Amino acid sequence: MYILGLWDGHDSGAALIRDNEIIFASNEERYTKRKLEVSFPYNSINAALKYEGIRPRDIEIVAFPTTDFAKTVSRIFPFQKESYYKFRRRKMLKPFGENIMHYTKYAITSIGTAPLCREISGHQIKRALNHIGFDDFRVEAIDHHMAHAATAAFTSGMKRCLVITLDGIGDGLSGSISTLNRGVLERVHSIGSRDSIGIFFEQVTNIIGMRELEDEGKVMAMADYSFPFEFNKNKLKDMFTVDGINIKARYEPISQYNMLSRIAWGMPREQFAYMSQQLLEHIVAEFVSNAIDEYGIHDVCFAGGVMSNIKANMKIRMLDNLNKWYIFPHMGDGGIALGAALYSNYQDNGVSAYEFGAYLGTEYSDDSIENMLKKNKDLDFEEDRTKTRHAAEILEDNDYIMWFQGRMEYGPRALGNRSILGNASSDSVKEMLNLYVKQREWYQPFCPSMLEDDSYKLLKGIKGIDRFMTMGYKINESKRDVMKSVVHVDMTARPQIVGNDNDIYRKLLMEVRKKMGYGVVLNTSFNIHGAPIVESPEDAIYTMKKTNSKYMFIGSYFVENRNAGGKRA
Repeated sequence: MYILGLWDGHDSGAALIRDNEIIFASNEERYTKRKLEVSFPYNSINAALKYEGIRPRDIEIVAFPTTDFAKTVSRIFPFQKESYYKFRRRKMLKPFGENIMHYTKYAITSIGTAPLCREISGHQIKRALNHIGFDDFRVEAIDHHMAHAATAAFTSGMKRCLVITLDGIGDGLSGSISTLNRGVLERVHSIGSRDSIGIFFEQVTNIIGMRELEDEGKVMAMADYSFPFEFNKNKLKDMFTVDGINIKARYEPISQYNMLSRIAWGMPREQFAYMSQQLLEHIVAEFVSNAIDEYGIHDVCFAGGVMSNIKANMKIRMLDNLNKWYIFPHMGDGGIALGAALYSNYQDNGVSAYEFGAYLGTEYSDDSIENMLKKNKDLDFEEDRTKTRHAAEILEDNDYIMWFQGRMEYGPRALGNRSILGNASSDSVKEMLNLYVKQREWYQPFCPSMLEDDSYKLLKGIKGIDRFMTMGYKINESKRDVMKSVVHVDMTARPQIVGNDNDIYRKLLMEVRKKMGYGVVLNTSFNIHGAPIVESPEDAIYTMKKTNSKYMFIGSYFVENRNAGGKRA
């Protein structure tokens, strides 16, 4: 039985499952080259069908999340979400009615699901799919937060756990608590849209001058450049409170936005970011701790956009009453196409557990890679049977490489298949990548990939292994020089801890350890800042040339760009 999940909103995408196996999952941005694409995921759907070698008629169920009023209106009038996409990403001149546009969004999205929304949304989804040959299939509408919960619960490997979701707004809610017990997923508590800690942080991001739903991670990074102070001196401390298992906002969203704007007016951005991050960490950690105590379940899995905040996650991880934890790696709305498919399969067939790995996207054969390389006369390439050792030699020489292998990662993080890699102990590589390749803000840290058995030496307070870069860790101060280029100013890092889930990447890290003492590298996504991670060999070659980079390992081939100058620092 094939079930197709799709999401046609912020970071749209598609996922395909067969029986109890996740076959394919990807997001539309990788094909349209527009970061966090909002258009209907035609390309992702076609990629999923092509990967499995099936046709639209083989799909029995199409599951989609979110039938609230705002989403239904955008399905009827898709030009509206395109306009908001350009507004949100600041692809237009600042409109005179900017605040009014924000107020309208907060008012409409808080409505929740209205009568007939489910039927109208289902009709619009069917119409869109009919255009690409879908005919005899059933549509199933899935609650937004149940889709989030399904991603975490059903891929966690846990038998009994709490399932917590926190995001902006979806189907009238900003959060939920569910329980998973012996294959039964049951929602036990909800948090309404008025009390959204996700909307709060989205508003902060916008007020600081960044792009909401995209740059929240920059706010988190910037916060560490403020002078610190105790929470009781935080001017925002009373904007949210936790009452048992309820998060309570002092103001409704429009009044909250106005109040935050007034407070931010009189202080540096770094200080406002610090106050906001500190409040988020305090509220989320207290809420999770109370939920654990309320239900007496100490293993917890998480999803929703708020859970992309690795500093808040780090505070949660160290809670005394938390035992095991798991954060679904595509925690934001980009992951709910898969969540819709998983929850549909749970409802119809009782499937509640899946083997999960992050490498669920497209893959290219060496023949297709070679054909693309031959079209580029300024590139020298050869088959490299010692690529992991060769790559480690280049990294040891304080240069960086582009690394394109196997299936594309699912989610926002490069996890060793579509990555740019550098020497973790080199400040010069960090500056080279920031200035010439990634062109990012100076305060954003890079992240490490490290071998699991080395992680216990490099990190402090492990309490759980993170394969997917969803969690912050304090580093061992004595290993600071080993990780110069991947440590933030507060001595934290967001590592990918590599086990046996990626054989080629693990071999590369082992070669690095032979040469440099530890199996750790700088790992950043294979893209130019602001663009999606590369999907195809064509994308990889374009990015290599655009950034004037010299070395790439792609499939079985080692590639040199004759027009590049190698190290620039």
